[in-house]
Amino acid sequence: MAAAKKILTPEKEMSFLDHLEELRWHLIRSTLAVVVIATLAFIFKDLIFDQIIFGPKKADFPTYKLLCKSARALGLDSFCFTELPFRIQSRTMAGQFSAHIWTSITAGFIIAFPYVIYEFWKFVSPGLHSNERKNARGFIFAASMLFFAGVLFGYYVVTPLSVNFLGTYQVSDQVFNDFDLSSYIGLVRACALSSGIIFELPIIIYFLTKIGLVTPQFLRKYRKFALIIVLVVSAVITPPDIASQVIVSIPVLILYEVSILISGRIIKKQKKKAKVNG
Repeated sequence: MAAAKKILTPEKEMSFLDHLEELRWHLIRSTLAVVVIATLAFIFKDLIFDQIIFGPKKADFPTYKLLCKSARALGLDSFCFTELPFRIQSRTMAGQFSAHIWTSITAGFIIAFPYVIYEFWKFVSPGLHSNERKNARGFIFAASMLFFAGVLFGYYVVTPLSVNFLGTYQVSDQVFNDFDLSSYIGLVRACALSSGIIFELPIIIYFLTKIGLVTPQFLRKYRKFALIIVLVVSAVITPPDIASQVIVSIPVLILYEVSILISGRIIKKQKKKAKVNG
């Protein structure tokens, strides 16, 4: 019994200032990890820009090839082109250098995300019970995989749909699309990161359920409102056409249903634990 109490007791009592100091070092280590990877991304400029950033601008991008084949199978000619009718330009002296810096930082954050999550978990784990700490590896893995899946979905689905729609849209033949470098990169970055964050929905629901703010009954009751919110979010991160919004909303709705199952399992475990303790 004494051993059990010892396990459940925090390693040490820390003052508010001690917690702030601990948080500061977690933030420093996370920032250093992002900076190190960002430096590598800065060095491999050709790979980051020519192959990744400007990939959705090329006609041979995998998404366009797949959509072109699908359209032709239906007797259509959508997404079949040799070149998108727009150019990318930099109109400021430091435009390209600034884009290089911020794109490298974004790449650093995306790649270092598992370590950032690990540092976050190390900060909050001392306040958890020993059995909850055992789930650390599973939490870090799940959060990282969901984030990477979201980023890939944003890059390979949301980005090409947005680039194709906005890059070919014209109010008149008299207007030629010349997009600023920062505008184009901002679109790619927003599509990838916003999708990565949206895919963290099951993790968010997990923590909200653990602290008692959300229940599976609540999620089921407001499913219709959640559908509206998902469609609004899809409209924000995609071009204003129905097909793109539906494509983006499908995985988010699936994640919502998965979140209900996760919330239900947590509530079930909590009730079982309370019954045993009672």
